[in-house]
Amino acid sequence: MKILVTGGAGFIGSNFVHYLIDNTDHTVTVLDKLTYAGNRASLDGLPADRFAFVQGDIADAPLVDRLFADHDAVVHYAAESHNDNSLDDPAPFVQTNLVGTFTLLEAAREHGTRFHHISTDEVYGDLELDDPARFTDSTPYNPSSPYSSTKAGSDLLVRAWVRSFGVQATISNCSNNYGPYQHVEKFIPRQITNVLRGERPKLYGTGENVRDWIHADDHSSAVLSILQEGRIGETYLIGADGEKNNKQVVELILTELGQPADAYDLVTDRPGHDLRYAIDSSKLRSELGWTPRYADFTSGLAATIRWYRDHEDWWGPQKQATEDRYKAQGQ
Repeated sequence: MKILVTGGAGFIGSNFVHYLIDNTDHTVTVLDKLTYAGNRASLDGLPADRFAFVQGDIADAPLVDRLFADHDAVVHYAAESHNDNSLDDPAPFVQTNLVGTFTLLEAAREHGTRFHHISTDEVYGDLELDDPARFTDSTPYNPSSPYSSTKAGSDLLVRAWVRSFGVQATISNCSNNYGPYQHVEKFIPRQITNVLRGERPKLYGTGENVRDWIHADDHSSAVLSILQEGRIGETYLIGADGEKNNKQVVELILTELGQPADAYDLVTDRPGHDLRYAIDSSKLRSELGWTPRYADFTSGLAATIRWYRDHEDWWGPQKQATEDRYKAQGQ
């Protein structure tokens, strides 16, 4: 197939592109606006006979229409995705996550293109720390930030276009990703790169907030399974049973890098900080036979730390500006 990947220069999008090139015979085109979160270097070294890059906006209807006409399937990763940024300025989140997704769906409707929409578990809100429940595809939506609200809205647009217009689409809601090519503003790479530079990691609040972590390679393999075998109109939740609170994650990073486990600082918690996310991925596993490679979070984290240790040329240029921004926010 010829597959178009929106947001393919971002973190999980670029990992998916590498996964496709390494594990299939498909050809791939990336459409990416190259905002601050997109990095063309994340796609360096891909074979020219199977990969092409187009810089552009998913809300540019004429461009999107031309690309959809020439591809068999589209996997839609492009999104504004940083919660803190959405609290500071929600407008880009509305434009990209809602207007952009609408533009893509209209092109999929016009051309009959197979469409897979990447979403997040944050659309479901959060769970209490002592609640044994996990999110499923029937959990009511309860987003708590401009970011998660616009992602929830984009999910609902996809569902409506499937039902109203017969668009051949599926949705996946994934737990928190970690792995190579993630911007250093995000939690795990920020802490890793702080330690690598001799700085103390930072924890929001008391560090008790829980996230359900999944390695980006496992997310990629799940998305490919859904694209190939998922039932049209269905939503699949992707998770690897990787629940850890932020304090545990920081302590694992410090230990892996040979530092005392308590060598971190607490900073002011961010507004509306969700307590806990947890994914029930049994539907994906039972229907499509998917299993994660990194079922053990510790091994996946160790591999991620090695990648950042070996690729300062990739993350170094981002680091100072990111830390200056956090410092201005008191974080």
